[in-house]
Amino acid sequence: MKHSLSLIALLGAFPYVAQAAATLDEVVVTATRTEQAAQDALAAVTVITRQDIEQRQAQSLADVLRGVPGLTLTNNGGRGKATSVFLRGSNADHVLVLVDGIKIGSATSGLAAFQDIPLAQIERIEIVRGPRASLYGSDAIGGVIQIFTRKSHGAPVASASFTAGSYATYDSDAGVNGGGERGWYSARLSQQNSKGFNACRGSTTAGCYVVEPDRDGYHNTALGLGGGYRLAGGATADLQFLRADSNVQTDGSSSAGNQSRNKQQVLGGTLAWQPLQDWNASLRAGRANDDGDIYHDGTYISRYNTTRDTLSWQNDIAFDARQLATLGFDYQNDRIDALPKVTTPSNVYTRTARRNQAVYAQYQGDFGAHSLQLNARHDDNQQFGGHATGGLGYGYRVDESLRWMASYGTAFKAPTFNQLYYPGFGSATLRPELSRSLEVGLSAQSATRRWSLNVYRTDITDLIGYDATYTPINIDTARLTGVEAQYHLALEQLELGATLTWQDPKQTSGNNQGKLLNRRAQQAMRLEVARTFGDYRVASALYAEGARYDDLANSASKRLGGYALLDMRVEYRLAKAWQVKARVDNLLDKKYETAQYFNQPGRAVYFTLAYQP
Repeated sequence: MKHSLSLIALLGAFPYVAQAAATLDEVVVTATRTEQAAQDALAAVTVITRQDIEQRQAQSLADVLRGVPGLTLTNNGGRGKATSVFLRGSNADHVLVLVDGIKIGSATSGLAAFQDIPLAQIERIEIVRGPRASLYGSDAIGGVIQIFTRKSHGAPVASASFTAGSYATYDSDAGVNGGGERGWYSARLSQQNSKGFNACRGSTTAGCYVVEPDRDGYHNTALGLGGGYRLAGGATADLQFLRADSNVQTDGSSSAGNQSRNKQQVLGGTLAWQPLQDWNASLRAGRANDDGDIYHDGTYISRYNTTRDTLSWQNDIAFDARQLATLGFDYQNDRIDALPKVTTPSNVYTRTARRNQAVYAQYQGDFGAHSLQLNARHDDNQQFGGHATGGLGYGYRVDESLRWMASYGTAFKAPTFNQLYYPGFGSATLRPELSRSLEVGLSAQSATRRWSLNVYRTDITDLIGYDATYTPINIDTARLTGVEAQYHLALEQLELGATLTWQDPKQTSGNNQGKLLNRRAQQAMRLEVARTFGDYRVASALYAEGARYDDLANSASKRLGGYALLDMRVEYRLAKAWQVKARVDNLLDKKYETAQYFNQPGRAVYFTLAYQP
């Protein structure tokens, strides 16, 4: 209640005097693997732009994602530490993550390294909630997060920024982009440095299994390159490259390590052409690397490296201006290189490669006030064989601003290399996790405001659990239900935003039947207000989450209390291209945990100087 009163007082301090209305821009998204306006998508979609990132003065990708409807996070001790994203109450490895259309993530753990993806390299983020396996294949039970790196057309433009603040934080980035009628290019170098704080409050029986009261720092250097060219006949070719090298210190035992040196790298290229007037084709190929070397006090312990090669051929055929068919083929090959310091026949993976091939089809049609979307896909996996998924979406536009939609979709999650082949742990007989989802939504949009309300239910079968010997087996089922609401008002001098999530991700079988899935809060909300005063912009955000449990049994000793964080931001335009910014995070210095025993940052202050013509 104290935090809510603080926000109300803040709102009262910003009286609104309207002069003119600003337009809420129509945003193009890729919820269907084709371009469309966000307001036309038959799915729950959130788009985060470069402007949003800069105005929030975010320090990490987790900062930006916090508050997205249906999304909750956990973090193991601050910046650069393991960060997990849960969409609609599904597991952290039930989220498909793409960078410029290239699938990323670790084939061993099944997780994407959100903590190592540098914000300075990101142009926009699209979050599509709900199953998308019928378009993208495995992992998309909870949804898809696609990250687009920075690129530009037009005259050459250089930009740079420098940030300094609490925990001995020093961040910098500089880049240039531009182009002409035929070609375009971009290049950006960024660095993140922080001495951090003590990541784990210490326990020899849980958490990090060690007591190490020290500061656990983080360093990340990233390079992003991109370019493209318009060929004769209208075809286009582009290439994108992103590499982030990080060094993170953690608390851990000699077997687990207390330092890791990581590399996230994505290389992708796309060739797009038009064989016929109503037929657009594209060919995309890419390689994603997720590499990690683990050390303890400078001594090498092990490595976990993943190489993922992908190839996609897509064909979009328009029957007319309101009907579009999509046919495509996807290929994926995962390889791992995971070795301890000393190898024996009993501590190496029995298989180190796996491939997947798939064909998919989609139909999109608009018939007056009615919209229809049909999806079908068949995956052929080297390890578990064939699997089919499908989806159906329907929308009805009540009037120019109000629309409701309903959708149904199936999805699956292929077991990871760790679950299948980890030495002394994996089980090669595991089946894929399967899901069925139903969703109903209502949304409205006008020149100055938009809102949406979505209700969903997802049933998961063959959920991978563990037997008495902690061997992974298909034993569990779960039912995920929830409600998501969001509201956004954009006027010339005032901007208001609110999101609300209520979810009930429960286990429906096994010893823990009726209990919540671990590390997922049932309630989350974000309130944000921003006010412009000439060259000044002042903003504040209140983010809150309910309680959660750190274990599947929902033990009282594993209950993590709810929390609320109040942030304040201000920016001032010194000149046309220069801005100075200041941000206070966790203004009330709230102590909280999203994973038991792992500390989170207290009150922190950051200052930024930015040059952006």
